[in-house]
Amino acid sequence: MNFKYLHITYANPLDKSDQVVLTFRLRDTQIAHKWVERVLTAQNLGYPIDDPKRFYGFGTREQQTHDALNEINKLIDRLENFWRIPIGRRLTDINDQDTLNYLHHIFETEHGLLGAKKINPQFQKHIGHLNVLVHRCESIQRGANPRQVITYYGLPKDKILESDDYRSFDTGIKFGTVVVNYVEIGKTLQDLMMDNDSYISREAFRPFKHYSADFAVHFHETDGTLFYNAVQEYFIKNQSHFETLGYSWNDLSNSIGTLQVADLNNPTHDVLKDIETRQFVKAVDFS
Repeated sequence: MNFKYLHITYANPLDKSDQVVLTFRLRDTQIAHKWVERVLTAQNLGYPIDDPKRFYGFGTREQQTHDALNEINKLIDRLENFWRIPIGRRLTDINDQDTLNYLHHIFETEHGLLGAKKINPQFQKHIGHLNVLVHRCESIQRGANPRQVITYYGLPKDKILESDDYRSFDTGIKFGTVVVNYVEIGKTLQDLMMDNDSYISREAFRPFKHYSADFAVHFHETDGTLFYNAVQEYFIKNQSHFETLGYSWNDLSNSIGTLQVADLNNPTHDVLKDIETRQFVKAVDFS
């Protein structure tokens, strides 16, 4: 089946009949078609969307910060008191990147890298949520740009990008761009540049390689030129380290930015008003 459009139905969480449908034109690329196949596979196998209310950047920055700090510290309490994970730190400042790096390393260590032996499903859910909350805090500190994320956690992450797929990476983002999520457990070169992470293990440096049904819709714009240059400068500064890991600039430079597969039809910032009261994904369809 050769689909041309992605349709996402957004609904009011308190009244699912109050909804709006946004339509996105799929790009005619190999990875876009393969990503559609992954979404349909997840749906056909009965995997639900993990969190239909996973939206970022809506509401005041003060309220977002308050909620994110409260939620991540409550989860740390549960991980320590119920699961006996000796974390020993709390996040009191959304800009405390060192603590966020530390918490992300806890997630990497306790969860295991992609393909690791499965652990207690309930614990895996809680430790996985720590990762989500770390990235929520980082999203706020880096501008609180509006976006929405859809994941199908249970779907196996066993599909690997081919060389042609890397052509769909772009460092810039236009309003309404749909991107395929990074599904490795670890960090990429650009993550290390942004995070200045001193806790990550050698094994957890994972360039973008696997893909799945997981995706995000970005309702903002970014200019990728300065970003690309900053990542390159970071690589040059740490070149010997990456070479000991077996990577050159040519190996890593083709996956800087986001893996883009679709674009909003008639993009206009007016859709933010439509979504603001409808932060629940009711359906994902193709035509």
